[in-house]
Amino acid sequence: MTCIEAIQAYALRSIGIGERALPQGDITFCEQVVLIGSGMIWNVYLGALALLFGFFFAVTLAIAKASKSPLTRKPAQWFIFLFRGSPLFIQFFMAYEAFVMLPRVGVEFELFGIAIEAETRWFARAWLGALIVLFCNTSAYAAEIFYGALRSVPRGDLEAADAYGLSGWKKFRRITFPTTMRLAWPAYTNEAIFLFQSTALVFFSSFPAFQQRGDALYYASYFAERTFNPFVPYPIVGVYFVLLTLCIITLFGAINRRLNRHLPSDRRPKLRIRPNLIR
Repeated sequence: MTCIEAIQAYALRSIGIGERALPQGDITFCEQVVLIGSGMIWNVYLGALALLFGFFFAVTLAIAKASKSPLTRKPAQWFIFLFRGSPLFIQFFMAYEAFVMLPRVGVEFELFGIAIEAETRWFARAWLGALIVLFCNTSAYAAEIFYGALRSVPRGDLEAADAYGLSGWKKFRRITFPTTMRLAWPAYTNEAIFLFQSTALVFFSSFPAFQQRGDALYYASYFAERTFNPFVPYPIVGVYFVLLTLCIITLFGAINRRLNRHLPSDRRPKLRIRPNLIR
């Protein structure tokens, strides 16, 4: 099979488009590159959605942790402590064990006299169950980053806002939140990079792929078993993640420049990427 034929057959296989059967017999290098690249669609899906929804939840947690009310502060503190204090792989395992105990046929309940049936079987699949774990994990880490930045907002900025008559939501929206994002963004960029790299753990977790539509490591493992040569598929996965990391750095770097556009060029903080080797 030529490279063009491999792209046509397997480029979108991970989302159910193209050939259903995996390559057999003589597996070419192009087939490995294309299929592993197809699996990266799921890694991007898991990382992008967890990062998107986790950002808003992390901001909420950071604000709650900074609250003076213990009824608001304590739940946020315990959530952050729980997901930052336990390994991500253990969180995958515990979540899967919890999700498989849900009724397989769904849960029925009534809301204002209306019978509602909620599907639960998808929680034990990687595309939803693993996404929930990644969402909770990145929310906890990002919340701690935002909380630290929130506490570091210069007091002079807040006093200037008070002098201009800003208070409440307007003060938070125009002064506190933009400054918090500006201070937290370099550290949050590192969290985003680690989150996308953490999607590789989904393959090793208990969450199964749906109809053999797995992520990049799913196909890399298949090729390693078929060819008895792990030194081809796994480096391909590594190259894909390096390219994905470069895309994240470029995107977040542009956002960082936008957040600091009002500062002189010599005072604009540069992104310093410091990948976490262990969570």
